Amino acid sequence: MSAKKDSFVAGLIASRGSEEACRARLEAAQRRAQECEPWLKAFVYRPDAYETGDAAAKPLAGVPIGVKDLMATKDMPTTYGSPIYAGFRPAEDAWIVERIRAFGGVVFGKTVTTEFAWREPGPTVNPWNRLHTPGGSSSGSAAAVGAGIVPLAIGTQTVGSVIRPAAFCGVVGYKPSHGKLPSVGVHPLAPSLDHIGFFARSVEGAALCHALFVDANPDAIADLNAWNEYFAVRQPRKLGVVRTPFWDRVSDEQQANFEATLARLQAAGVTLVELDPFESMPSMLDALQTILQVEAYRAIGPAAAEHPKLISQHMLALTATGAAVPAEKYEAALELQAKVRNEYEAWVDGCGAIVTVPATGPAPAGLADTGDATFCAPWSLLGVPAVTVPSGRSQEGLPLGFQVLGRHGGDLQTLQTAAWIETVLG
Repeated sequence: MSAKKDSFVAGLIASRGSEEACRARLEAAQRRAQECEPWLKAFVYRPDAYETGDAAAKPLAGVPIGVKDLMATKDMPTTYGSPIYAGFRPAEDAWIVERIRAFGGVVFGKTVTTEFAWREPGPTVNPWNRLHTPGGSSSGSAAAVGAGIVPLAIGTQTVGSVIRPAAFCGVVGYKPSHGKLPSVGVHPLAPSLDHIGFFARSVEGAALCHALFVDANPDAIADLNAWNEYFAVRQPRKLGVVRTPFWDRVSDEQQANFEATLARLQAAGVTLVELDPFESMPSMLDALQTILQVEAYRAIGPAAAEHPKLISQHMLALTATGAAVPAEKYEAALELQAKVRNEYEAWVDGCGAIVTVPATGPAPAGLADTGDATFCAPWSLLGVPAVTVPSGRSQEGLPLGFQVLGRHGGDLQTLQTAAWIETVLG
């Protein structure tokens, strides 16, 4: 299927070289931010003015992009969601920020993150209902795209911090395979689990991020023919359906939406295969927690010890637990991670992708908690590519999502499958 003439990428290609188009994109984002930010609170910092330079001739041609405040920006404060770093300005940009600028994108502002990408929420609300959480830890990035301020935003995921908030805010979330993107300049939480990820209004937008940042292939959008050759929507022959041992946590509305989505995919010609969950899945979640605890203690423990009054109880508890984990338990968790990664390849053999829910249901009410990450956690441990696409609404009008998972390194194919699912769902 070729890109539509009115698609995001087609619009970028058509307007390349136009300084007027660059200015128009930024001005539209500024107007929308002025409308929404007083109540949405997606950004912790936005500059007063923007420089586009020669951006019009480059692949991202002045596209405004939200950047999670876990990533270093030399011209903007970088606080990691913590008062410890209030006003801190790094000497260099993070690798991902440098790439955004090199491709002509504009860092529109720093988006709200939970403290060090863990559980202490920031002020951001859900764009569909301000009494509900936007999810976390990439709260501001998901909300900024969901509210229509920016077309793209960057986040991170250690457990569920891209896929879950994307589902809650009604946007596409894409978590590449672990290790596909350099994490230089991104504050770690647990390096064995940390991923950089993307938020977009469509799968095509996520695929654009993949082409530029993961594949480092700007030629993919040299023109519309090149893009259509690079990113073709592909219908899989077979999809594996995974419900996990934790299916009783899924709300009735999310279950009904999931079943309805499966029925639509089957009617569109795909074969569905029910896959038995890993027998080791509960132990996988235990291993993830062990790795997270130990590596968070290493990454954030020194700051927590030095500034105990400026660290949340969530982070103090996490680092204290991590400090007490025996070395042999941590090593066993890493061994299990390697083992199940190998098992996964055989488990999904013959399937174009596997599908499951991205969350237990719609965004929970209240802002004190960012939601349950159980249905993202196994895939973060495995480090496989994940995409969530909007799949409907709850009775209250809150978004619901549908999660698509591929093989490690099979990111582009996973995006192509997700794009087909997106077309079926309309």
